[in-house]
Amino acid sequence: MRILLIIAMLFATGVSGQNAGVKIGLLKYSGGGDWYADPTALPNLIGFCNQNMNTNIFPEPSTIEIGSPEIFNFPFVHLTGHGNIVLSESEALNLRTYLEAGGFLHVDDNYGLDEYFRREIKKVFPNNELKELPPSHSIFNQKYTFNEGIPKIHEHDNKPPQAFGIFIEERLVCLYTYETDLGDGWEDESVHNDPPEVRETALKMGANIISFVFSQ
Repeated sequence: MRILLIIAMLFATGVSGQNAGVKIGLLKYSGGGDWYADPTALPNLIGFCNQNMNTNIFPEPSTIEIGSPEIFNFPFVHLTGHGNIVLSESEALNLRTYLEAGGFLHVDDNYGLDEYFRREIKKVFPNNELKELPPSHSIFNQKYTFNEGIPKIHEHDNKPPQAFGIFIEERLVCLYTYETDLGDGWEDESVHNDPPEVRETALKMGANIISFVFSQ
């Protein structure tokens, strides 16, 4: 288990020794993009994981600024939206330090994020390329099995869904899900009127991501 995750677990346990739940974070960024998109997505994913995988994740995600030292209290942070992202030099350094220390970043393109994320992640890792994950990667074979890799949840541009990763010494530290829109599938049923089986597929893939992060 990674050092940062151990620290996060201890942080969640608290002085009293009673486990209050591990917390996960939603990243707030500058540039005008809607970092707050899909507000019911993470709470629903957390509820699904707690119910189906016996995790003990705090029911509500915490909003974290990318440049904040608070990011180091979270083993898993999530970033989404439709528009522009701008990272300052200090924010890029803080995010890189967090990931090198054992943290994990999941970026879910909510359609419109791609060009901006690809530009800004270069500030964080100028020498690390995004590599497409094959269906054989273990993130697709946790509690739930996805033999074809990342599933398609919402259709927008008639492109296949893809999952990309950034690795540090063979450890996956950043997962970028593209042309799938997992977060929309995690949202309340009334938001997008997705069929139950589509929402279940999205939640199961999200649960695999959480399981992968917590088991590294």
